[in-house]
Order: sequence, then C-alpha cells, then structure tokens
Amino acid sequence: MRYLMIHKIDESRPEASNPSPEFQAAMGAFMQECAASGVLLAAEGVTQSKDGAVLRKTEGGGVTVTDGPFTEAREVVGGFAVVKVDSKEQALELAQRFMSLFEEVSVEVRRIYEFEDLPPQS
Repeated sequence: MRYLMIHKIDESRPEASNPSPEFQAAMGAFMQECAASGVLLAAEGVTQSKDGAVLRKTEGGGVTVTDGPFTEAREVVGGFAVVKVDSKEQALELAQRFMSLFEEVSVEVRRIYEFEDLPPQS
C-alpha cells in the first residue's frame, strides 16, 4: 500500500525556512534510511507559501487566484513523502519518526488509491 504523508509547518517559526545543519543532517539520515529500506518512493520539501498561489473555482464557473503568503493559515504544507508499506500502522510509525525530527510539525497520512481500489467498469 502506498501512503502520502504531508507535513505542515508554521512558517512564522525562523527554522521553517532556514533549517539548522543539525536538522538537515538528521533529516538526511532518516531519508537515506527510508530509501535504503525500500519504503520511500518520493519525498520533497516545498518553498514558502509566499512563492505559491491558491486557485478556487467560483460559483459562476470562473477561477480566482490568490497569491501567497497565506497569512490566514497557521500551518502550511512544508513538504510530502510517498511511502510503500504493508499497513497503515507502519505508515503511522514512519510519520511519528519523521515528526520527532521537528520541534513543531503536524503530519497528515492518507492512503493513495491503487488501480485495484477503483470500482469495476461496466
């Protein structure tokens, strides 16, 4: 089973956009361990919300674009990982280990649909 782990950070914290060398080393070691074990399929960090935008569909069928930063949000997406594990429990264990590297972070864990999960076509 594949799981998407989205980590959310508080951009107002100085270390959110300027991680210490110690943090970078610890994160690198964790990512290397996950890659070597074969569970890590992809992982990326993202730039600050000031560099992004949110698109929303309007009632009239149009689209509004709101440029960052997203000051109304306390937490913003800081990055993601896709892992392949045998169970939700294993995904949650990895997420907890990941969280232990941060002072403050939340991680959303969601199972990714597989082709086999889709209903049969009639």
